[in-house]
Order: sequence, then structure tokens, then C-alpha cells
Amino acid sequence: MAAHNDMGRWGEEQAARYLESRGYGIMARNWRCGHRDIDIVAHKDGTVAFVEVKTRRSRSLMAPEQAVDARKVRSVVVAAGAFLKSRGIDADVRFDIVAVTGSPGGECDIDHIENAFVPTL
Repeated sequence: MAAHNDMGRWGEEQAARYLESRGYGIMARNWRCGHRDIDIVAHKDGTVAFVEVKTRRSRSLMAPEQAVDARKVRSVVVAAGAFLKSRGIDADVRFDIVAVTGSPGGECDIDHIENAFVPTL
């Protein structure tokens, strides 16, 4: 498996731990709908958060959250709709980004950006 896949998996694990430590319940991880995916689906205080996780070794070239482009936003929004429908969920939703900077075996910095993007119709 490619090193970037291992890094991404490590970042998603750090993000899930971070969210759980702040009282979020994890509903799903790496949920797939065809070729679309949602890294983490979490809930807290009656709101379902669809979380895109971006991991980088450093912020020197680009902040991790800057890697979430318009195509990725559309993909996550479509997958979120499918997730809600498949589970029969009628709740408030939001779209977050968790940016993880660091590497396995070292320390990491986590930036949780709530309401990072709003879907457009």
C-alpha cells in the first residue's frame, strides 16, 4: 500500500479520536456511495457532521484544508444526502473539515473547522 494511504488512514484515526474526545459519537467511517466517500460521519447535540479529513506532514506548502476543492465539496454533499436517506435520518447537518498536520510516531496538530462549507443548490 502506498505511503500516502497509510498517512491518510493515520490522519483519519487522529481525527476520529479528536472528535470522540470532544463528545462526538462516530456514526460511520469511510462510508461509501459508489465512487464517493465520506471520511467520518459524527453526531453531537442533535446535529450530524459530515467530516472531510485532510492530512499533511507540514503546512509549509499548503494548509491541509485548502485541498478541499469544489469537486470534493460536491462529492461529499451528494454522499451525505445518500447517507441520510439510507439511514432515514432527519436532522440538522453541517459539513466540517478536520485538518491534521504531523506524522505517525510524532505529535500532530488538529484544526477542526466547523461549517467549513455550505452546500449550494
